[in-house]
Formats: sequence, C-alpha cells, structure tokens
Amino acid sequence: MQWSRQQLSILAIVAITSFMGTFLISSINIALPAIEAEFSMHAVALSWIVTGFLLTTAILLLPMGRIADLSGVRRVFKSGLVLFTLSSLLCAYAPNGNWLIAFRLLQGMGAALTSTTGTAILVTAFPPQQKGRVLGISVAAVYIGLATGPFIGGYLTQLLGWRSIFLTSTLLGLLVIVVTWRYLGKDAATAPGILRKLRLKGSLFYIAGLTALVYGSSRIPELLGWLLMLLGAVGLLLFWRSEARSDFPIFHTRLFTHNRLFAYSNFAALINYSSTFAIVFLLSLYLQKIQGLSPQTAGSILVAQPAMMALFSPIAGRLSERIQPRYLATLGMSMCTVGLAAFAFLQAQTPLPIIVGILLWVGLGFALFSSPNMNTIMSSVDRSAYAQASGTAATMRVVGQITSMTIATFFFALLLGKTQMEAADPKLFLQAQRQAFLVFAALGLAGIYFSWWRGRLDRQ
Repeated sequence: MQWSRQQLSILAIVAITSFMGTFLISSINIALPAIEAEFSMHAVALSWIVTGFLLTTAILLLPMGRIADLSGVRRVFKSGLVLFTLSSLLCAYAPNGNWLIAFRLLQGMGAALTSTTGTAILVTAFPPQQKGRVLGISVAAVYIGLATGPFIGGYLTQLLGWRSIFLTSTLLGLLVIVVTWRYLGKDAATAPGILRKLRLKGSLFYIAGLTALVYGSSRIPELLGWLLMLLGAVGLLLFWRSEARSDFPIFHTRLFTHNRLFAYSNFAALINYSSTFAIVFLLSLYLQKIQGLSPQTAGSILVAQPAMMALFSPIAGRLSERIQPRYLATLGMSMCTVGLAAFAFLQAQTPLPIIVGILLWVGLGFALFSSPNMNTIMSSVDRSAYAQASGTAATMRVVGQITSMTIATFFFALLLGKTQMEAADPKLFLQAQRQAFLVFAALGLAGIYFSWWRGRLDRQ
C-alpha cells in the first residue's frame, strides 16, 4: 500500500522529533566529563544533568496525555516542540552547573509534550495493520539518535566544547518547527469547557511523589534520602487512589486493572528501561576515566548498541505484525539480561572488542523488545485513548530511565560520596559500576516474566 504525502510528512515529523530527544540525551552523556571539568561538579550533581531532564518529562507525561486526548494532540505537540527548542538555546549559554540543571528541567517539559503526543499522531495517520512498521520506523529514529549522539557529541565536545551540542539541538529544533507548522495540520475544534472537568488534585500527588522519590534517591544513604523516598511512595499511592475514585480522571487506572495486555506490556517496558538506560552513562565514564579514552573514541565505541537498535527495530516492528509480539519481546528482554550480567564483570583492562561485542548483543535484544512491545501497547486500547496510551508508555520509559539513573547514582553516592570523578578511586568506581549492573540484570529477570505472561494480542 502506498502512503500519501500527508502520511509521509507526519511520519517524518514524528521520527525527527523522536531523534532529537535521544540524540541530545546520548550526546550529553559523552560530554559529562567536560561539563564536570568546567563547573567542578561531583558525581551525584553531575547525574542530575541527566536525571533532572527525565524527572520533569516524567512529571508531565501522564497529565498531558489525557489533556491532549481532550484538547488536541497536534496543539500540544507544537507547544512542546517550541519549548524544547528554546530551552536548548538556554542550556547552551548556562553560566554554571545549577543553571544548566534548571534549563534541563525546562527542556524536559518540552520533551514531555512531544513524547506523549507523537506516537498518538502517528498511529492515527495509518491503518491498524501497518502500526508495527510505522512504530518500528519511529523507534528506529529514537535509536539513530542514540547511535549518532555519542559519536557526534564526542566530536563536538572535543572540537568545539560541550555547549555546541545544545546549539546543534537548537538549530535542528528550528528546522523541525518550520516543517511541523507547514505539514502537520491542526486539531478539530474541541467541546468548550471540557478541560474544566478534569480533576488535577491527583496530579499534585503524582508530581510531589515522583519528585520526592527521585530527589530522595540522590540523598541516600542519608536519613533524609530514605524519608523522602518513603514520602514519594506514599504520594504515588495517593495519586492512584484519587484517580481510581475520580469520575473524570487524568489517568485511567482501569487500563491497568482491567487490561492485562496493556498493564504487563507497560511493566515490561518500565523494567527494560530501568535496567538498560544507565549503560551509556556508566560506560561513558568507564571508558574515559578508567580506560583513558578521549570523548570521541568513547563515543565511537558506545555507538555500537544504538546502531543495532536502529538497524533491527523496523525489522522487529514488521515481524510483530505477523508473529505474536510477546515472543519477540521476551527474546529481546532475555538477551538484554544476559548482556547486563556480562557488563558486571568489566575490569580496568577489559579488551575493547569484548565491550563492543556485549553492546552489539544488548542492542539487538533491545530492538527485538521495543517495537513489538510498543505495537502491543498501542493495539490494546481503542482510538479515543491513543494519546493516554502513548503518554503512559512514554511515562514507563522515562520513569524507567530515572530508575536506572537512580540505581547508578545510589551506588556512586554510597561508595564515592561527593568525590569528584577526577579524584575518585578507580577500584571504588569499578565496584559501584559492578553492583549497578548486577541489580540491572536482576531486574531483567522480572522483565522476562511480564513480557511472556502478558498474553496474546488480538489483532481484531
């Protein structure tokens, strides 16, 4: 079946936007040592350049998914794109580490608005039987961003400095804004006053709970850190209870309590990202601090994993249209788990070909998991809930990414304290990295369970 110009334009817009976010995340990971050197930041504060972005993204994904379903997904998408581009420019001129973290928080807000609506816009533009292939292309764009980010980010950092990464993101954002306003189109008129029916009280519990959890994790092993994490868990429980009782909720809890396919697929995504996202963060520091490689060389090595993701995600997406997605996703989750366990045994002098081999293995596993899993999530709800399903899936991704960074930060805080990475004992760094990867491998086992026992996808 031939795609129309409108369909191709929408696919290109969503794919490029998906590329932008992951390109920036992965390129900043490789630039962290350079940022640390300029602003004299310790390891825990440095991690907030990544975690802060993810936190504000996670906070807004759920409420904005519901709001977009009611007010118009294109309107929300365009607003997010403008905010993301503006905040990229602000990051490029941040005067110190605190301001950089603040601008990254703003950037995360823009990313939330595009992430929660992009997939919904995409699947409504194509017939149901083609969901797998277009989602596979979109996921491939995500991984192309991850693949090119370390290499281009390392090159830009080494040649022009880390600020050039944000300037590049700004220019790309301006280009996408022009294309979006020309080709995306507008939403249909919405019923007046529809948003006033929403109960936002539950969202306050969600925002407070998630913030307390993430910030508390950075204060562990202090008593304050544990107390904040406890309060965060209580806040999320109150959010669930409030939404379950609401007549017009921000988040439909019934999607989890009455739709096993949707619930288990989202749990599998949460666990997958929780166990794999910090790979680039940890290995970027490992390759530069322990093995003494340059940012450009380290980025060239780290490109192996997302390159496999980008290459095989469209293939896995198309296969999921003919094969039950849980078979592909479970195989992929199993491969990721094996690779994570292998990373736990890295030593100071581990040969680079072995590291590249593990990255290729994990990349293939992630590709086999991600596209079929997203196809399952979007196919398990009706059209009226597409933005909320997209927002929920994006929330699982971002909360998983936060969890992954939290686990890595926990072991850094426990073993390195507030020691700057330049002065950190290599043995303690390797010990912290080993413990983190062992936890990630254990999480992968739970991901295998949810991926397999989700049930069959009814393609009708």
